[in-house]
Amino acid sequence: MESEFADEGESTQAMDRQRIRHGIEYLVFRTFVCVLQALSPRMSLRISRVLAGIVHNILPRRLTRYEIARANLRSAFGDRYSDRQLDDIIYRMWLHLFRMCAEMVQLPRRLRLDNAVDQIVFRNKPEVVRALCSGRPVILLSGHFGNWEMAISIFGLFGFRMGLVARELDNPYLNRWFLRFRKYTGHRPIPKLGGGGTMVKLLERGGSLAMLGDQDAGSSGMFVNFFGRPASTHKSIGLLAMEYQALICVGYARRLENETLSNGWPRFELGCEEVVDTREFTTHDAVQQITQRYTAALERVVRRSPEQYFWVHRRWKSVPRSRAERIARRRAG
Repeated sequence: MESEFADEGESTQAMDRQRIRHGIEYLVFRTFVCVLQALSPRMSLRISRVLAGIVHNILPRRLTRYEIARANLRSAFGDRYSDRQLDDIIYRMWLHLFRMCAEMVQLPRRLRLDNAVDQIVFRNKPEVVRALCSGRPVILLSGHFGNWEMAISIFGLFGFRMGLVARELDNPYLNRWFLRFRKYTGHRPIPKLGGGGTMVKLLERGGSLAMLGDQDAGSSGMFVNFFGRPASTHKSIGLLAMEYQALICVGYARRLENETLSNGWPRFELGCEEVVDTREFTTHDAVQQITQRYTAALERVVRRSPEQYFWVHRRWKSVPRSRAERIARRRAG
């Protein structure tokens, strides 16, 4: 009995410590948000450059995953870039990420329906508008490229509301902040884990889902080529699209370098790289073909501005089982 009370007390203390840690994290985060909201776009850019320089040139490279980013870039582009150019891309990747954080915080204040067309250059707009107005379910798919939050906000402002599929954050205070942020243009956040029923109901009604499709799916994922290498990719997107005959729109919001408004706020290219019609795929490996098709479209997008892609993500972490088994046997031998 005493042991049970002791265990219960330790569990309560652990929960209290976690609650305090989450509160401190949220306080620090909100402080940064308040500072960023007060900054002008030009000042945000200056600070982003300073932070990118610190991360790239001062912090230990094992902490910033420099070697992972460099290996990913070399694997993706081969000898296209010199060592100095690769280093510059990695620096500009960090600059892009810090700029994106500032832009995301400032979006509700800077982006409105009456000024959206000044901030956006559309690419292949008719294709995605036809898809969204077709009456069929639509999956708007992107990757960790450009400012994906900007892309989603634009669709909401123009009345194309959709379910946003994303992983819930461990910190409940931070999670609630991001839920409120993603709702401000009328979208409906859906948890990546446990939200399958909501996704299905939305697609059954002919609604739209927005999600990122470039995460590593582990050894049990579907392997398709991404920059010429097998990359484990989640099957669920292709399966959902096939089941409900959904259209997959591969989209992005790419910051246009050297193009800014008078106040220093950047302009973006909001584009639809490809619309994949799942009704065109009828063979036994249709899901594989669909997955390869949208992955190839994402690759084309990344090639235009590689510095705006999240190269520190271990996209090729998993290897096909047959290959993994061969590597294990070689090591054992």
